[in-house]
Amino acid sequence: MIREWTRDDTVPFLRAPTADDDKYSRGVVALRTGSRAYPGAAVLGVEAAWRAGAGYVRYLGGAADAVLARRPETVAGTDIGRTRVGAWVIGSGTDPAHRDGEELAAMQEILHREEPVVVDAGALDLAHGATAPLVLTPHAGELARLRERLGLTAVRDSTAEQRIAEVVETAETLGNVVVRKGAQTIIAAPGTLPITVSNGPAWLSTAGTGDVLAGVIAALLAANPEQPRHEVAAAAVWLHGHAGALASGAVDGAAGHPIVALDLAQALPAAIGELIA
Repeated sequence: MIREWTRDDTVPFLRAPTADDDKYSRGVVALRTGSRAYPGAAVLGVEAAWRAGAGYVRYLGGAADAVLARRPETVAGTDIGRTRVGAWVIGSGTDPAHRDGEELAAMQEILHREEPVVVDAGALDLAHGATAPLVLTPHAGELARLRERLGLTAVRDSTAEQRIAEVVETAETLGNVVVRKGAQTIIAAPGTLPITVSNGPAWLSTAGTGDVLAGVIAALLAANPEQPRHEVAAAAVWLHGHAGALASGAVDGAAGHPIVALDLAQALPAAIGELIA
């Protein structure tokens, strides 16, 4: 059995702030993402975290100049100081082949903290053995490589049923949440029914939208610390898809039009506004 995630399932994970809220209660997201080769991944993740409702965003990676040029309200530095982080993002826009000792040590430290960590792209190889609660966000190729690393069979041309089974097995092996990105995104966590999300338009198949998703997941994790991680991730995926539909004009049966990842991030506030109205 599987569970297909819906708009109604997503709404409880979003709320308008009240007079009693401050930047911390709205959620604090910290990101160690991006690199000289891929600074845009850091920009997109930070933008998404802000646009998805985070009250405070810290950035610790190697693309601080690009991040601050786009989002000057972000707090950048080499460490988080005394900031109470609600969720992390690591790996977007990084490459394990170019990871130095300092970067490895920093990622390992994050992976052994208490806060949830969204593990994307160039940090997926570090997930095994981590003690922090994780949400892994591989696309199909990254999942295949991760499964090979874990000693699991990787089927490149699998059926829908096999894809779900692979995500479930990977989640059980790692003891954490796995989000396999795709036209049908599959979310699995140990001991739970797998969830599928299929509301995103095909226009989302463009570079950088995964970086945006990582920021959205982290923002919702930080804002919903008591909720199950796999359900928070599913809500973030549905919100991401809805924002993609709004950004591309692919609503009410319309074909829509091309978008870039920054268009997607900028559509998040309108998507949230529709859901909490």
